[in-house]
Amino acid sequence: MTEFSIQPLDPKRFDALAGHARSPAAAYISQELGWFANHDETVLATLLLDTVDGDFAVIILARDEGGRFRCIDLGCSIETEQEALAHMERLMRWHSNVGFIDFTQGDAGEGIDLFNPIIPENKQHPYFVQLNSSEAFYPAKSLINEIMPHFTDVDGNFCEQFQTTGFDARLWELYIHSYLHEEELFMDKQYQSPDFLVTKYAKQVAIEAVTVGRKSDNPPKYFKSKEPLEVIEKADKDIYDSMPIRFGSPLYSKLQKKYWELEHVKNIPLVFAIADFHDDMSMLWSSSSLIFYLYGYRYEHYYDEDKKLVIKPVKIEKHTAGDKEIPSGFFFQPNAENVSAVVTSSIGTISKFNRLGRQAGFKSDNVKMMRVGTYHDHDPNASTPKKFNYIVDETCNEMWAEGLSMYHNPNAANPVPEELFPSIAHHHFRDEQIVSSLPDFHPYESFTINMRTTK
Repeated sequence: MTEFSIQPLDPKRFDALAGHARSPAAAYISQELGWFANHDETVLATLLLDTVDGDFAVIILARDEGGRFRCIDLGCSIETEQEALAHMERLMRWHSNVGFIDFTQGDAGEGIDLFNPIIPENKQHPYFVQLNSSEAFYPAKSLINEIMPHFTDVDGNFCEQFQTTGFDARLWELYIHSYLHEEELFMDKQYQSPDFLVTKYAKQVAIEAVTVGRKSDNPPKYFKSKEPLEVIEKADKDIYDSMPIRFGSPLYSKLQKKYWELEHVKNIPLVFAIADFHDDMSMLWSSSSLIFYLYGYRYEHYYDEDKKLVIKPVKIEKHTAGDKEIPSGFFFQPNAENVSAVVTSSIGTISKFNRLGRQAGFKSDNVKMMRVGTYHDHDPNASTPKKFNYIVDETCNEMWAEGLSMYHNPNAANPVPEELFPSIAHHHFRDEQIVSSLPDFHPYESFTINMRTTK
């Protein structure tokens, strides 16, 4: 029999295992001071300061029958931190010695198992096959397995789509779900559409996830990336016309849904969250195209005689590619005033899940992970981003919010309250210029290298 012991737990590890059980309301009345686990992580605990009464509390968590870490015991109104820690140890010892793996609570069914194939192998999405079987993506798979028991599948087809042609779209939806939870927003999942209805500070926002789908003549290639030079050449060719049209098609289709007429969406901000999956590594360069299309302007720059950066707006009337032509300026189209903002990220991919899983301690000893990319230079005279690279491990602190941008509609009938989304970048269109408020570290793009080590 293994001797009972309690280990301090990295907060990133605790969040990966049990963070989705945390109510956003907890932040109003308490502050978490420490996180703990028994020897085999079957029982977890957190120590809290009651910020209302000034005393201490402990919460003990274990998995229910659906695989969710949930509260199974607690202690409150404890006068000192030392007494709270002693009480926590007694409770953890008791529940560890019971010998249960699952602590049945009788009110929740089984969680969603995304990785149990329900689709014949020859019809499975190549990315799903790779994610489900590759040692390099073990961190992402492990993290997703912890999230899914808490995820509500309103339509009932999330698993089927994730394993087949809807892999990219469902992954993007899962990413948005994880970000909204991290932002401590209350999520109402009782409606089929839009995808998310979030609330905080008595304010509501509806969010619909949408993707730029992969071209039919360019199927996914098992995470095989193109050469950087090839990506750059494609960007130069497509950034002004082909790509804005690709963004325009799904955004226009969503606009025709008229979500703002739904009873639960009336008179509240509506946000479209869009990601580009049309080609390998296209996220590395396509975000500029989205800006061109949303506001109908592109931007040239030069340095004046005082060596100060000058940004010159250039109006765009339309985008043309082959026999396709669309007007530019999505936010200025009929009915677009009902879309309050558009959210996007160039890094909301499977690599994001892989990195956050790795820094939470899910790892293979045979794989090393490195992240390389560019981030915003806050020097007002900088015209190019800075570069970064680092090894991904438990010392990293990447957040779901990192890399997300919200582009606000200058004509919005119901503007988005920015205080609901404080962790991301916000962009406004004023006097033909884009005025941005950015986090200290805001990556524009990145890619992750998984390196197999040899012994």
